[in-house]
Amino acid sequence: MSTTVQVPLQGTKSSRWAIDPAHSAAHFSVRHLMISNVRGEFTKVTGTATIDLANPAKSTVEVTIDANSINTREPQRDDHLRSADFFDVANYPTLTFRSTRIESQGPEELKLIGDLTIHGVTKEVTFDVEGPTSAIKDPWGSLRAGITAATKISRKDFGLAFNALTETGGVVVGDEVKITLEAELIQQKDAA
Repeated sequence: MSTTVQVPLQGTKSSRWAIDPAHSAAHFSVRHLMISNVRGEFTKVTGTATIDLANPAKSTVEVTIDANSINTREPQRDDHLRSADFFDVANYPTLTFRSTRIESQGPEELKLIGDLTIHGVTKEVTFDVEGPTSAIKDPWGSLRAGITAATKISRKDFGLAFNALTETGGVVVGDEVKITLEAELIQQKDAA
């Protein structure tokens, strides 16, 4: 029987990690009718991270999200979100993030700044990051660590401006979108 072993991330060398798509997702929430939050997720997330604990500023992160993998637990809404009114997945099949800098805020707390591209529009955003956690050696011999990254964006900044008015003058869909990326990382064998 295998057991997991916790291994603190440490050292002076950088290490390469891949996002495990089976254990990662990008979650979001947005106001609906200005009275409640609708939550959803993108279930197909891939990417890489190079982690340099000796100098976090040298670390890098790249994430790609399959826009077609959107899931709000309502098939008609998901189809509308895939349409040209919102993500237009036929023309913009992915959402991407590429870090431009990382700032340490304390133990296991980082600011991850970079370029987020949605619907063909790229804007700089800042994610508040918890992690990376201490690494765990899984039953198959790989090292795994986790991160949680959160931010808020204006969907209109990314060209997602579709909306409708209610009878009382409110809007159907809020502008502010809260995004949380939950990622499980697997250390790559060829890591330095």
